[in-house]
Amino acid sequence: MPTDLRRPAAPVRAPAVTRPRAPRRRRLPNPLPGVVLALFVVFFVVPVLWLVLAATKTDDQLVHGHPLSFGSWADLRANWAALTAYQGNAIFEWLGNSALYSSFALVITLCVAVPAGYALAKTEFRGRRALLVTTLVVMLMPNATLVVPLFLELNTAHLIGTMWSIVLPYAFYPFGVYLAYIYFTTALPGELLDAARLDGCSEFGAFRRVALPLATPVVALVGFFSFVANWTNYFLPYVMLPESSQFPVQVGLGTLLNDVPQFNPTAAGLAVQRPVLALATLLAITPVLVVFLFSQRFLVAGMLAGATKN
Repeated sequence: MPTDLRRPAAPVRAPAVTRPRAPRRRRLPNPLPGVVLALFVVFFVVPVLWLVLAATKTDDQLVHGHPLSFGSWADLRANWAALTAYQGNAIFEWLGNSALYSSFALVITLCVAVPAGYALAKTEFRGRRALLVTTLVVMLMPNATLVVPLFLELNTAHLIGTMWSIVLPYAFYPFGVYLAYIYFTTALPGELLDAARLDGCSEFGAFRRVALPLATPVVALVGFFSFVANWTNYFLPYVMLPESSQFPVQVGLGTLLNDVPQFNPTAAGLAVQRPVLALATLLAITPVLVVFLFSQRFLVAGMLAGATKN
């Protein structure tokens, strides 16, 4: 019998019915970042803006006028003249003292804190862990708790009333040691130091030729934090320095504040108006702002060091 070798025809399938897709719902933007940014503006930017505008007003305009209104250039010049006339250009003397104390202490801090952080991170010696724990404990202690022991120690050394009574305590900066320790632990490969030692470098040579050139971000970070801490310190110079000509600008601002009648009803002598005090405050914070603007790139690099692995 003849057989049919042809395969049976495949069944014809009905075309699939495509359902229309439901339109995607558009997600609403998250309002939380905007709210946080607005809070930052209210709590940080607005007071600084008020301070800048306060220096352009008279005392009556500052009290009864709009808080964020601009006064006049004439009032700004008058406030500047009153500020520079206070105790014979004392404001510039205070600014110079702050720059001198902070700069000397900064140099000593960088010369001590960065090598100390490297030693704690990359070398082994007896007492290393105890020294690291001591550094952390001292770093967490409030600065005010150390003023009395420092005063007794410096008084024994007959340094009270001198520049060194401010510079030496400023130069003691355990937070800078800890920052350098964290940087060298996380961001500096040990293989680079091993290669330098194989090439004949001593430990100090490895630090100077390999570690230190790579530590520019943390040097800038330690320098900035040390400078800001030294510049804004009030209590230590207030205790250590007896004469007005030796005051840094922070203690000088306290002297100005004592001569504002609204804050001290018993103020005698040359009365200081509140816009003049605002102008003096702007002069006191300007150096810190300038240092931050010039070093912010290194500050970001230092704070992010070790956050990612290559």
